[in-house]
Amino acid sequence: MEFSPALVPGSLVVRRNRFVAEVRLDDGALVEAHCPNTGAMHGCKAPGSRVWLSAATNPERKLAWTWELVEPLEAPGVLVGLHTGRTNALVREAIEAGRIAELTGYGAIRAEVPYGGDNGRGGKRSRIDLLLENDGRPPCYVEVKNVTAIADPGPHSRGLGFFPDAVTERGTKHLRELIDVVAAGQRAVLFFCVQRGDVNEVRPADHIDPLYGRTLREALAAGVEALAYAATVTPTALRLERRLAVVCP
Repeated sequence: MEFSPALVPGSLVVRRNRFVAEVRLDDGALVEAHCPNTGAMHGCKAPGSRVWLSAATNPERKLAWTWELVEPLEAPGVLVGLHTGRTNALVREAIEAGRIAELTGYGAIRAEVPYGGDNGRGGKRSRIDLLLENDGRPPCYVEVKNVTAIADPGPHSRGLGFFPDAVTERGTKHLRELIDVVAAGQRAVLFFCVQRGDVNEVRPADHIDPLYGRTLREALAAGVEALAYAATVTPTALRLERRLAVVCP
């Protein structure tokens, strides 16, 4: 996935709230940028961090810039992709290119397909991020999660990535729906898309959302598969290509 037009570098002044950041561009201009990541962004929002923005192509948009990448102060030289709106496309691109060995052999991919029901628990139907289909085999339901949080950032990091970075009732709901998919005789995959290169394994963030961690273990025991792949992140492109371990001690 290439960035076109080219990203514009700058320095983070402040992440004002979940949706807006102030950035000082290299040419000295102070701009407001849309923050396309509503999570806690642990380790990725320190003022003074090197950042990269994309320019909006729609002149009518309220904010003319979108925050795409950050080089965390605690991890010099490491670029992190923050745009959660790119995650599904990044995973789909890697599947279609045959770089995800566990998800090859499907002839069709559909996105945002409604599935499931309330199953007595109430609430609306969900949409699966990616549905892989092929004649002669059960469909594969792929729920994609973006990972940016790590443990012990900096030169002494053990390379542990964590999800979620904030309590996620929605994420727990998705896990229970994947359990229902497996119970119906179909394939369900939880896919952690790690948009940074200093991670070697992904773990549930029990210290942040213990319910999610318990439900993830329940899902794995029920037959839900968990995959994690890391992206190579540069100011010119994102490429998902390196398999990581998913560890649930």
